[in-house]
Amino acid sequence: MKTTIFTFIIAICSAFTCQAQELEKSLLWEISGNGLTKTSYLYGTIHMTCDATLDKNVQKALDDTKLLVLEIDMDDPSMQATMMKGVYMKDNTSIKDLVSAEEYVLLSKFIQEQMGMPLDALATMKPFFLTAMFYPKLLGCPVESYEAALMKVAHDQEEEVLGLETVEEQLSVFDAIPYKDQAADLLSSAQDNLAYDTNSFKKLMELYNSANIEGMITMMEDDKNRSTSKHMDKMLNNRNKNWISKIGDHAKTQPTFFGVGAAHLAGEEGVIKLLRKAGYTVNAVM
Repeated sequence: MKTTIFTFIIAICSAFTCQAQELEKSLLWEISGNGLTKTSYLYGTIHMTCDATLDKNVQKALDDTKLLVLEIDMDDPSMQATMMKGVYMKDNTSIKDLVSAEEYVLLSKFIQEQMGMPLDALATMKPFFLTAMFYPKLLGCPVESYEAALMKVAHDQEEEVLGLETVEEQLSVFDAIPYKDQAADLLSSAQDNLAYDTNSFKKLMELYNSANIEGMITMMEDDKNRSTSKHMDKMLNNRNKNWISKIGDHAKTQPTFFGVGAAHLAGEEGVIKLLRKAGYTVNAVM
């Protein structure tokens, strides 16, 4: 009887250990099984970096696939015009409606110093996009893009580029996140003149460069100073769930290279574990 109970306890502990096991430190993952005849690949990108050179494993994966699928179809000639329409708040909302008069003065000074433009000219933009305008400064180098590097290879190989979601779907995320919360993040950036943002971005880049995708998602979940952790469902989880069937459809049609932000990969609601739950085998390429 004691042996049976001990065996049962070991089995339960093993099950929980397997569930809580961290993912390997890798940005490139093979997708196979579940009816796929050829291997597809999942790659975690970061949208801004100093050096977007693709390593030999990524190059080989691109050579072995016939389609590039990013978060959105960045080859769509109408993408930029559609994005411009989506950066503005709905219902004629202005930053003035979201902050106090004193805070608006602070933001105005900050925007003028950082961008050389009056806030009044930008006040109807979603605060998230105003914050995003400062991100290139956090790098401290000319900005490069992994998406652009991946697209260059696809173009050289005369392969199509598609998206897992439309531009409109991606932009709708920033209507779902309350403008008030976005404005609070922008105000925090202004109050310490980007000090917190600079430190956080540095840590994020260190995690990315070491392929620590678990660390990236943990950092986002634990960041109580920004609205990111409060709206993980809208920014990541819901989108991840919507992508799984689309990833399967593409991969079953032809071997496909999927490139999405690395923060989408890890976690219980991340793309890797969701694909595994859907029956696919997803292994790290080390």
